[in-house]
Order: sequence, then structure tokens, then C-alpha cells
Amino acid sequence: MSVRELVVLGTASQVPTRHRNHNGYLLRWDGEGILFDPGEGTQRQMLRAGVAAHDLNRICVTHFHGDHSLGLAGVIQRINLDQVPHEVTAHFPRSGQRFFDRLRYATAYRETVALTEAPVDTDGTLAVTPAYTLDALKLSHPVESYGYRLTEPDGRRMLPERLAAHGIKGPDVGRIQREGSLDGVPLDEVSEVRRGQRFAFVMDTRLCEGVHALAEGCDLLVIESTFLDEDETLATDHGHLTAGQAARVARDAGVRHLVLTHFSQRYSDPGEFERQARAAGYEGELTVARDLMRIPVPKRR
Repeated sequence: MSVRELVVLGTASQVPTRHRNHNGYLLRWDGEGILFDPGEGTQRQMLRAGVAAHDLNRICVTHFHGDHSLGLAGVIQRINLDQVPHEVTAHFPRSGQRFFDRLRYATAYRETVALTEAPVDTDGTLAVTPAYTLDALKLSHPVESYGYRLTEPDGRRMLPERLAAHGIKGPDVGRIQREGSLDGVPLDEVSEVRRGQRFAFVMDTRLCEGVHALAEGCDLLVIESTFLDEDETLATDHGHLTAGQAARVARDAGVRHLVLTHFSQRYSDPGEFERQARAAGYEGELTVARDLMRIPVPKRR
């Protein structure tokens, strides 16, 4: 059975707290697992969340600040220790190649797995598979940073009443899907487009064109909201978003489920992030992320 969900491994910004680990997010997408921004402690959080190294097919790093990448060393070594039998691909800003190299070879270990490096140096498509297309877009942060977007190909939804009206049933339903028409009846006549699901991961950034493009039409948007709105100037100075800014992005982009995360340790009431997001006009499903949460991708429309 296919599973599409986000496993939240950590939600802190800059430093971990007693209740929040450094960043880490695993997207389960059918039979694949994409690990985003493994911060310090990710390997242990994976254990607590029931996530194994064998679950990982890709690692996507937005940028090379420590809270988004210090866990790479442990995760990569665990992939090799467990002798993961499939290829694992790592995406990261090419400008941070020296940091990736240092983390990949931080200590001595035996390499047993084909870890493919696929650095990002411009906006565009990183991978195309039968299940999704993975794109990266540049963000606005003091160091080079990219957000990631996963888009499922559009499919078709068969319409039973139209099939019945044309007398199409049984094996002929599969036939018209494969061949595009049957006895003069085009596929468009008995079906409609089923839009593919869309997921985006937006971490450390100011408001910029990339943020809006990544969020557009997403079913599930994971986005940083490091600061509350009263600290908007501080957020902009440090290259971050506030809860209200993130919510307005989601509102304007038509996001179905908004996940706020990457919280500054200066705030003690996580409920205030939700209150400010609602005050900004976002009316969809909203989650203020906590460590070890599992958040399903919304069902298709």
C-alpha cells in the first residue's frame, strides 16, 4: 500500500532545545523516502520515529548552516553501515561542496553504498521519475539556499456515469485508458484530468520570488516561520520568515495544508504561531510542527 506522509524529525532553528531537535524531515512518497535538511541528532530522531536508513533514496539539503546539515555525517555513515542496497542521491548547493565533502568524510568509515552527489547550482529540474518530478528554486538567505518542490504527474479519473452511457465496462475500461479511444469514443469523453499532488519544502529565506513559486498550488507546504510578526525586521535582517508572512504565502498560493516549523528558541508559546497564521488570513489545514509528528499528504481533490 502506498504511503505519502511527512515524518517530522526536528523543528528547532539555530540551536536545539529540550523539546525540539535540530531540523530533519522525511517525506515518504509511495516506495521512496526523501530526507530534507538533516541537522544534528537526525540519526537518533530517525530511530525514535521508526525510520531506517533503508528508507532513504534521496537527501536534499537547502543550505549549509549547521542546523540544516550537521547530521549529514551520521546519516551517511549509517547508510553505509547498514549497507543500503539501493542508490542514494544527495542534492545540495554546489557552492557548499567543500562543506558536503567535510561532512561526508568527517571520520573514518567503510564506504559500502553508492552515494551519488547531484549538486544544485541553478533553478530547475533535478530528477524525473514515474512518481514525481523534483525541482529546486533559489531562495534569499545570507548563504546560498534552495527550496525543493515535488510534483506528481497528472493522471486521469474515470467517470463511471459516462462509461456506462457509452456501454464501456470490464476489460474495456483498461483498454480505453491504454489506447486513448475505443470504438470512436475518446478517453477525454469518459474521464477527466486528476491533478497530481504537489509538495514543497521551503527553509531559511526572506520573502522572494522563489518562495511564492515553490508554494503555488501545493497540497502540503512545509515552510519556516522562525519569528513571530512583531520581529519582522529581525527576520528580514537574518534572512527568515515570520508566521504571518509564511501564512500569507500559503493563502495566496492556494495551499491546502500548511506546516509551520523551524522555530526560534526565544518563543515559549507555539500556539502564537498558529494564531498569527490565522490572523494573516490562511484558512486551510494548519499544523504547527512538533518533533516526531507524522503528517499525511492530503488526499487528492
